[in-house]
Amino acid sequence: MVNADDSLEVSTKCRGLWWECVTNVFDGIQTCDEYDSIFAEHPVKLVLTRAMMITADILAGFGFFFLVLGLDCVKFLPDEPLIKLRICLVSGVTLLIAGLPGITGSVWYAIDVYVERSSLVFHNVFLGIQYKFGWSCWLGMAGSLGCFLSGALLTCCMYLFRGEDPCQS
Repeated sequence: MVNADDSLEVSTKCRGLWWECVTNVFDGIQTCDEYDSIFAEHPVKLVLTRAMMITADILAGFGFFFLVLGLDCVKFLPDEPLIKLRICLVSGVTLLIAGLPGITGSVWYAIDVYVERSSLVFHNVFLGIQYKFGWSCWLGMAGSLGCFLSGALLTCCMYLFRGEDPCQS
């Protein structure tokens, strides 16, 4: 990047689902700006990825809430173990469903960034943008996978405790 006084300034850009940041390499000053609007002037894939991640977060929150209600140490419906078991089953299904849009959204975004980077490299185009997967991309994938796996375990393994009290085994 060349300034008005013909001095060379090296900066890196970082762009994600919610922010766009520019970092000056020499002094390390980082400036981040939110996008102007949630929907306006954005590609459809960015808006869909945001919607999938928000949906996954909301569903995971409900799943966690139901899971806490279904725990034996919580004094909610203490004399109804079968109802608490069903609450845990609902929690498992909710977490399983929550993992799907989270995994889909985070992997879709990562693949889209990789394809965009590869096409620019293939066509020998340099825009001054570095493509790196940030920690939020990896945490989104790991959290969604954890949500999906915990939901699958809760849903599939609930039959082990059907008809018997889990505390007595």
